[in-house]
Amino acid sequence: MKTIRTRTLLLVALATAAPGAAACQGEPQPLAPAATELKAPETKAPAAATFAIARAGSKVELAMDAPREKIRGRIEGAAGGTLQVDPTDITKTTGLITVDLSTLELFQTAVGDDGKPGEEKKSDVQNEHARTWLEISKDTPDDVREKNAKAQFAIRSISTSGEKDLSKLSGAERTVTVTASGDLLLHQRQAPKTVELIATFRYEGDRPAGVTVKTAKPFSVGLAEHDVRPREAFGKLAQKTLEVLAPKVAKEAMVSLELTATAGAATPAPAAAAAPAGSAAR
Repeated sequence: MKTIRTRTLLLVALATAAPGAAACQGEPQPLAPAATELKAPETKAPAAATFAIARAGSKVELAMDAPREKIRGRIEGAAGGTLQVDPTDITKTTGLITVDLSTLELFQTAVGDDGKPGEEKKSDVQNEHARTWLEISKDTPDDVREKNAKAQFAIRSISTSGEKDLSKLSGAERTVTVTASGDLLLHQRQAPKTVELIATFRYEGDRPAGVTVKTAKPFSVGLAEHDVRPREAFGKLAQKTLEVLAPKVAKEAMVSLELTATAGAATPAPAAAAAPAGSAAR
């Protein structure tokens, strides 16, 4: 009798806990708020110098490692924007980086049954799938495609545990490691993002003439958060969800970037260049 009662209590406890556990495990990642574009944050220091980001030489890379397939992506020569930097206090730095996604290239590596990766290949079909998921494919209306082709990172605050006054460092190259906090815009969804960066300033005399910025480590971008989902065509979701495709498609992309910027007059971000051929210029 005691055994039956114990089993009954156990079953009741499991039945009560199961719905909550299932909801927790199956709860979808909420969508980030909708947004069309980000504006450059206001300058925090009157003495801030403007650094214009050079498209040439800029590089964005992504990695998506799933159990059965590894995907690597690259976007080269497609970043623009400006950084506002006060050399006497780099924690007052703000900026806006804009990347044209229309030049995205993906490469895939299948993982065999033995767990060993095969040869990396570029698949035109996979690249077209990526454009469909991002809604920058040929069947996307021009105005929507132009907006979706723009990814942005607005730097709103900077923190560092190191020296924040560049004048207290010496040499023609002065390197600092910082944490940049702000907002990431992808697929017309805006989410807060924090990125660790390494900035190397190139000095000419007593003034910085340029800076190279790169990620200290990749940062994660959730696909579902930005509504980047399997699609068969514009406006038509595929039957297979990210959860179903998880063995071959990671739910997050690990992103790294590298860019250079030169002190001088501000130059516009590559908004017009972000639209593929046939898109209306904004």
